Amino acid sequence: MSLFIALATVVCLPLLLGGGKALRQGGRLATLGLLALVALSVLRSAVATRLDGVTIDEPYHITSGISYVHTGDFRLNPEHPPLSKLWVGALLPATSFELPPLRPLDDKPDERRFTQGAIFTDNDPALVQGRSRAAMFALNALLLLSFALAVRRLLGVPAAFGALGFLALDPTVAAHLPVAMTDLPVALAGATAVLAALLALESGRWTDVLAAALAMGATLGAKHSGLVAAVAAMILGIGWGLALLRREEVRAAGMALLRTAAVLLGAVIVLWGLYGFRFAASPGEAEAFNLPLGEKIEHVRTPVLRAALEVVEGAHLLPRAYIWGLADVTRSGLEGRILPTYFLGRTLLREAPFYFFPVILAVKVPLGLTLAAILGLAALVVRREPAELRPVAAVVGFAVFYLVVLGSSSSAYAGVRHALPVLPALAVLAAVAVDRAWQTRSRAWRAAVAAAFLGAAVSALPVMRPWEYYNELIGGPANAWRWFGDEGVDMGLRSREAVGWYRELVAAGREPHNFYGLLREHREREGLPDSWVVLGEQIDATATVTGTFLISARALCPSPWYDLEAFRLAEPVDRRGNLLLFEGSFRIPWLRAGYLAILAYRAKQDGEREAAERYFAEAVELFPEDFWSAIELGNLRAQRGARAEALAAFELALAHAPAGEPIVAQLERHLERLASAPPDKLPLLRNPSSE
Repeated sequence: MSLFIALATVVCLPLLLGGGKALRQGGRLATLGLLALVALSVLRSAVATRLDGVTIDEPYHITSGISYVHTGDFRLNPEHPPLSKLWVGALLPATSFELPPLRPLDDKPDERRFTQGAIFTDNDPALVQGRSRAAMFALNALLLLSFALAVRRLLGVPAAFGALGFLALDPTVAAHLPVAMTDLPVALAGATAVLAALLALESGRWTDVLAAALAMGATLGAKHSGLVAAVAAMILGIGWGLALLRREEVRAAGMALLRTAAVLLGAVIVLWGLYGFRFAASPGEAEAFNLPLGEKIEHVRTPVLRAALEVVEGAHLLPRAYIWGLADVTRSGLEGRILPTYFLGRTLLREAPFYFFPVILAVKVPLGLTLAAILGLAALVVRREPAELRPVAAVVGFAVFYLVVLGSSSSAYAGVRHALPVLPALAVLAAVAVDRAWQTRSRAWRAAVAAAFLGAAVSALPVMRPWEYYNELIGGPANAWRWFGDEGVDMGLRSREAVGWYRELVAAGREPHNFYGLLREHREREGLPDSWVVLGEQIDATATVTGTFLISARALCPSPWYDLEAFRLAEPVDRRGNLLLFEGSFRIPWLRAGYLAILAYRAKQDGEREAAERYFAEAVELFPEDFWSAIELGNLRAQRGARAEALAAFELALAHAPAGEPIVAQLERHLERLASAPPDKLPLLRNPSSE
């Protein structure tokens, strides 16, 4: 049932938006042209991303999607809704993927290990990635087409080609087309849903209401941030109804509100369908997540939001897995967690300045495309036509609203991928410029629009690793890592090359240390040693290491903890994109402590508490700035009833926790509870690094 709803929703969407009367008005030739442009977008992406490894999040999404399809169990990865994952699961039948038996999971790190093991240990990762890419190309191609058809309905054929051409040229879109993640689907579906809601209000046809409901359902099913699109559509409908009331068109106003309500209700029905119309996440089970839902909701710090989640859960208004994910997004995304992000010369821990995402978009979008959007905006200002203003205002208003919500969150660590819903709005502005160029007799205007798109093509198309693309404002991809340290720089996409380059160096007699950041299961499958452990065992009193080192450019950004300053101050001897090669001697004063922390976490995972406590104690003695390890040490001591020792560990964590962060208040409250709790019930504090 879930898979059928997922496939039917996305497949039917372009048929509703582009079929029947709309097809006759727009012309079959135009539809074929849009299909061809979508195909070219996919082809460009397939060529440019063919060497990419899986991102660090894809094993999580792929394994959970296969589990959804073949077991009907939604316990894995509930922090993301299931639309993209169901599509991936559809193209990976049980005969070609060995899903390990589901087991009880202990928080997110354990869930990550389970899903990564399924990809790299139990299956052929190359085969899995190939089929996953095919599924995501199909999903995103249909969403691209749906967006273009919605633009055609509202702004005409030239505008549809302009909007689709914008997205086809944008490197970030190309980079995301094949990845099993949720950012591009929610961006495309969200913009389509807002445009489709406007179409439903303008036409009054119930087929358009159905299209809007399917688009909004896909948006909610793609990512929890899709709720912003639902709020935008609600505001649009209410505003439309109020405008009609001011003209004393009471019946029309009532119908507008009814259609808006139908769109939102239909979207919720689609969302329930994606979960098989079942409240419980697992067949026959009320709870099977990596952390109980009640505990997950308790972690939300804002009382109003926590109470709202409790009401939704108690009334069974949404599926339990979706509520779990909503609580997780509220806690980690809106309220924030400590994730160091380098941005224009300073390191952000949780909160980012309001201009963070506008700056990221300014350097990630090709300058030619930005110019095209500016030309479209200028065209609107010069000639204000209601037929153009309404759809542009709707989708741009949604993008601005989304940026406001994003700016108040703690999502800077993801970089441009969290701002992807803004790109369709920029594409619509560029579409206005293309439409005006089509209609005008001004050669200067046509030349300006053509030059904008040509400049974007010259800048973007030669870049064969589009994830790493940055425009000329910061000197292109080669210099981006010196200014930015978010996931828009790298997210593990050079992992296959890191393995290949490592083997090339070994064959040449140069034993390298691979610090690229391969997932543990990937490294073990390839038979690569754990360089941190190898060097940690060899480190001497000078804390100096000598040799050849493969390092991700993103890892060189300044950080308050475990900073690789010695490499940052040196020049790489070679590079492959954001995979850098260093040679020489480098001092890493915290290396021994980092090595012990690795051993401690692994011992804890294996249930060896005594060894874990010993390793953590030595690690924080050498490097007390690692307050996360101090928290783990305090919990282990509390578990064996050693109150005084636990208090000492948590006091050490408090002394080194970053000032002004919520963890400081949490540690202070925890110390009070620990001091007065019965000896056999000493409380534990959840390590924020596990979020």
